[in-house]
Amino acid sequence: MKTILVDAVNTSIIETENGEFFKNKELFNLLETYPNNKIIVTNANDEQMVEFGLNDVPYPVFTMKHNPDKPDPVYFKTLLEQYSFEPSNLVYFEHNPKAVASAQSVGITSYNYNKETRDLVALKEFLDKNL
Repeated sequence: MKTILVDAVNTSIIETENGEFFKNKELFNLLETYPNNKIIVTNANDEQMVEFGLNDVPYPVFTMKHNPDKPDPVYFKTLLEQYSFEPSNLVYFEHNPKAVASAQSVGITSYNYNKETRDLVALKEFLDKNL
């Protein structure tokens, strides 16, 4: 069964206009309809983990603490090594096109999630097709 990699900030964690962060409940509700394991992927350092509320999410969190960030393929190569994953056993969705391209460069099937429209119908279609 494939594992779902979930982008953190601007996807599963949303920033309000006044700078507060909250969980995207609709997204988490959608993810809970899949029995697959999920991992939240982020660039956050220790302080940001607390600021963004990533210490209180229902899934494990993977971070390289900005060394490097997700647009660098080393980020995803390290994730693959640490979890002993094969890229073909993962699907990933992310708001940053550079991070999507980085994951794709190591063989991870990836989807560019639009943080403005938050189109869960399109995301569900991607997940259904690729899981």
